[in-house]
Amino acid sequence: MEDLFIGYFGIEPSLYYWLVLPIVIFCARVTDVSLSTLRVMFVAGGRRKIAPLLGFFEAMIWILMIGQIMKNLGNVLTYFGYAGGFATGTFVGMYIENKLALGKVIVRIITKNEAVELVKMLTVSKFGFTNIKAEGKYGDVNVIFSVLKRQDLPEFVALIDKHHPNAFYTIENVRYVRDLKNLI
Repeated sequence: MEDLFIGYFGIEPSLYYWLVLPIVIFCARVTDVSLSTLRVMFVAGGRRKIAPLLGFFEAMIWILMIGQIMKNLGNVLTYFGYAGGFATGTFVGMYIENKLALGKVIVRIITKNEAVELVKMLTVSKFGFTNIKAEGKYGDVNVIFSVLKRQDLPEFVALIDKHHPNAFYTIENVRYVRDLKNLI
């Protein structure tokens, strides 16, 4: 890598050592940690084909950058590039994962009062749901379950906030869903 920057691009060796190398390590680390975050997301979501491919590139980038750090142990800026790239890569990976919004979630709404307006709106919306009368610690409650695409979550939460703003709800990732249409 050093030959590429010094020989091909004509960069001075000291500039390469103190500036270019730490920046390259930083950028590579951002890339491999972002890939790692996405790989974990795909593994958790059961997407078995893409996760190993991401893992391959993640490991390849990591080993190449560790090799550069080991060749340049006297350059403390490479350590900062590595650590800064890890932190930034974590943020970037989370951002990308959030934007992709892959998979499904289950939303569990628990209300002390009947959620008549919310149930009406869910009935005419594109969202499926199940409404159950239940008993809680402090009396009768309604429990509404809905499994939906993660990308539709903001729209669903907006319905809850508009039609039953005091509702308690939880959201969890779902690994597998068997389509209800197959069961009816």
